[in-house]
Amino acid sequence: MIEESLHAVQQRMADAMARAGRVDTAILVAVTKNHPVSAIEEISGLGVTHVGENRVQEAKEKQMLYKGPRLTWHLIGHLQVNKVRQAVPMFDLIHSVDSRKLLDEIEKVAAKHDKVQDILLQVNIAREESKSGMSVEEFPDIRDYAKTLPHVRVRGMMCIAPFFDDPEEARPIFRVAHALYEDMKRYFEEGQIQYLSMGMTHDFEVALEEGANIVRVGTAIFGERVYY
Repeated sequence: MIEESLHAVQQRMADAMARAGRVDTAILVAVTKNHPVSAIEEISGLGVTHVGENRVQEAKEKQMLYKGPRLTWHLIGHLQVNKVRQAVPMFDLIHSVDSRKLLDEIEKVAAKHDKVQDILLQVNIAREESKSGMSVEEFPDIRDYAKTLPHVRVRGMMCIAPFFDDPEEARPIFRVAHALYEDMKRYFEEGQIQYLSMGMTHDFEVALEEGANIVRVGTAIFGERVYY
């Protein structure tokens, strides 16, 4: 079942990019929150190399148990300052950085590990109170501050749209995110800003049509989450 679902998602991604006239590539991050390590091992055997987790502790347990090809691990959930010490050694890309305070802690921990931590800046474009992310107004200040930190490397942006019954309603939000993403390239070294992470199971096709090059898909691949 996972194999069929994965191939269906990959085909939907290809179709969405074709509709937009895109000839570049997009990364599928398989979101494995509340799914067992066996599911991660199954998709890695099917060629998926990027997995996303929402919670640091759950990811840590899975990384200890996982036996399979090397994966790129993405932290896509909200990161609390007190979890940074655990997160930095574990994740290749942290999507959810949204404050100076969090940047300072990542810098401090990454320096101790002699690591330059790749991150995305999360912007709450829809101003949803229930969602993390900086406001559009805060973005320039935090973007510029992140550039000053030697052990933090900004690679792009992350955006979460509200859940709409009609995914088309997310299109204006994704469009704003894409414009911000394109603009931020001017403030960093050429080639540094490469990733626009937006789109999940219910809206990833619209996100791809609007320029996302990372989509975060769980339910459409694995089915409903198993809460354990």
